[in-house]
Amino acid sequence: MTNTLSQSDVLKLLQDPSPENRAVAAEKVGKHFSGASLSPEEKKIAEDIFKLMVKDAEVRVRVALSASLMDNPEIPHDVALTLANDVTEVSLPILEFSEVLTDEDLKEIIANSGSESQMAVARRENLSSEVAEAIVETSLDEDVVATLVSNESAELSEGTMGKVLDKFGESEKVNAPLAKRDQLPIKVAERLVSLVSEKVRDHLVTHHEMSPDMAMDLFLSARERATVSLLDGGADVMDVRQLVEQLHSHGRLTPTLILRALCMGDLVFFEAAVAKLCNIPVSNAYKLIHDRGDLGISAIFRQANLSPELLPLAKAALDVAEDMSVSAGEDRERFRSRMLERVLTYCENDVDPENLDYFITKMGSAGGTAAA
Repeated sequence: MTNTLSQSDVLKLLQDPSPENRAVAAEKVGKHFSGASLSPEEKKIAEDIFKLMVKDAEVRVRVALSASLMDNPEIPHDVALTLANDVTEVSLPILEFSEVLTDEDLKEIIANSGSESQMAVARRENLSSEVAEAIVETSLDEDVVATLVSNESAELSEGTMGKVLDKFGESEKVNAPLAKRDQLPIKVAERLVSLVSEKVRDHLVTHHEMSPDMAMDLFLSARERATVSLLDGGADVMDVRQLVEQLHSHGRLTPTLILRALCMGDLVFFEAAVAKLCNIPVSNAYKLIHDRGDLGISAIFRQANLSPELLPLAKAALDVAEDMSVSAGEDRERFRSRMLERVLTYCENDVDPENLDYFITKMGSAGGTAAA
């Protein structure tokens, strides 16, 4: 069967305008309507046929027309919009594939349609951030939102991702594909590490290129392990400060997290974190932390209400960071391994084993391996 509407097709329509013959005609006209294959006059006739067929009482006719026009960028906008607002059998191909529909069309359809239509829009290639946000704000169906976050070509803003977590953060159907997206803002990733399964959490750690062995050896908590790993690779200072704000507002800016970050060489995070706990500017915290004597760091610990038992560890880590900042260069793995080794040496007689035994044991394992 050819795609061109032949003379015999026209005769069939005239002699027997049955739904089946009309559906065949709709498919053929739709398939033939593209490029330079039609003259302007023929194109106008085809468009008039479309405008009649979108009003056809038989659903099968409109289904055939929709299927033949779904990926055609040249059809009239009013035809595409009429089909997109039809019953689901007719509308879904147009909603998922038609480039003729505008973002405004899609947002209006999302607001006034059910889950099936929203799902079709969520699957669209190169979905804009505005339409993605409209889906998240409107849809109450986790399957729709899961489909959206699984669509790597969809543009999701940080705000939209936050709304996804607000609504469906506890759903593995949603949080797992969100965690596996190629690009994740650091604040979104931090929220995810406390929600996702161990398998997905491991993906977050490896996604940010931290050694899984080092992560396993160094951190007590899976959540804190993944949180610190997000800082790897030189995160932007403002991103780090926003992360500190988020952690603090959710009660997750813990002393162990702060010390782990310091022992991994993340001084920017340490400075921002203690500044937040002390409620002072970061510049003031920096001066106190890096004061040559012990008065500044001791005052910071008291003001931040951090355990004095952690102070020797912090001072040792800061000494090592200052000493190695030049010799380690850009080799973060070497920097961290040497820091752990030397921190343990400095602190072995000062750290309370009752409070930090497990932490120090794990650090000792990693430091010993590095030293070997």
